[in-house]
Amino acid sequence: MGDASRDVVRADGITKIYSDPDGRPLPVLKDVSLTVGRGEFVAIVGPSGSGKSTLLYALSGLEPVDGGSVEVAGKRVDTLSRAALAKLRRDEVGVIFQTYNLIGSLTARENIALPAILAHRALSASAVDEALADVGLSDRGDHRPRELSGGQQQRVAIARVLAAKPQVVFADEPTGALDELASAKVLELLHSAATADRSVVLVTHDLEAAATADRVLVLRDGEIHRQLANPSARAVLDAVTEAGQLS
Repeated sequence: MGDASRDVVRADGITKIYSDPDGRPLPVLKDVSLTVGRGEFVAIVGPSGSGKSTLLYALSGLEPVDGGSVEVAGKRVDTLSRAALAKLRRDEVGVIFQTYNLIGSLTARENIALPAILAHRALSASAVDEALADVGLSDRGDHRPRELSGGQQQRVAIARVLAAKPQVVFADEPTGALDELASAKVLELLHSAATADRSVVLVTHDLEAAATADRVLVLRDGEIHRQLANPSARAVLDAVTEAGQLS
């Protein structure tokens, strides 16, 4: 475990249990403990069904845990009221999904500004323009999602998150629907988002992308099988392959 004073995310012994079609308990996360330091870029990988996305949703407060504790930005996510949890996610947490989640009737600029409007928080036009510039879309602010490529839509989704200035960004397979060039741009943006004041947690099936992280967590059957610091793509592949063989 890391230095608690520098951890923006901390999970201690978290478990998550679903039910199979017959009502029998189906453990998805089993006593998982981890930390994410400030400014750290952490990738989560593992075989299909290993619990990657469930872990991401538990850490971000989108999915309640059945045991253990989750702390984000100094607050116990698992004990917060619904209103307090919503405020934490609004103010300190950003989530990027594979499906972009943009509002089709709004322009890129309006999509970026929407979370601040809903939160009754000021976000200047210049701040929106800066967010668009940061993702290389200064000339696409008045375009609606249908007028943008998949890669451009994902970059708008990233700009929307970064404009809120969260302490931690959670990204669930953000390049899964993109081509190689668009994926590379999105990953570059996520890397640049991990600064001294902001951390990034990425779930991905792209092992080469994972290998660019500061640290890689390899999941197997709902448990952390291995942790790799600054690994090569080959080392990540070997660890995931091993995890799959042991499952």
